[in-house]
Amino acid sequence: MNKWIHPVAGAIAILAIATCWLSTALTELLGNREAIIAVKTDIPWGFLLLIPALMTTGGTGLALSKGRRVGLIATKFKRMPVIAANGVLILIPAALFLASKAKAANFDTAFYAVQTLELVAGAVNITLLGRNMRDGLRMTRRLRRHPACRVSSS
Repeated sequence: MNKWIHPVAGAIAILAIATCWLSTALTELLGNREAIIAVKTDIPWGFLLLIPALMTTGGTGLALSKGRRVGLIATKFKRMPVIAANGVLILIPAALFLASKAKAANFDTAFYAVQTLELVAGAVNITLLGRNMRDGLRMTRRLRRHPACRVSSS
């Protein structure tokens, strides 16, 4: 059962983070004040989906690894502390801070500084989770490395 739960939970986690990231970026670029307030105050509700998805991904990944720490498994495990620390130390506090500031319609320098940090940290987590997903697909042979194209000299 872990063989399908792990990739589904991982996909939910990366989609949740990407949705928050894209919503923030697009709303700041194209939205009005009310849209920004709505997005920033709704993002913390996404934790109800994101946190269980990340916990499930981690737990099932640990079970699937069966204690092995070599090759792509080791690489995936090395990324996880960075992903977790980034989420717990930066992304969650930033989202709560920004929701509070947005609810008060207080779009000051601190709001935009923290939002910039949140976007950078979110991009890092999307990248790291994407690499873990890619490596997982390689491990299950659903994604293969493509050999370099060779040009014939005929």
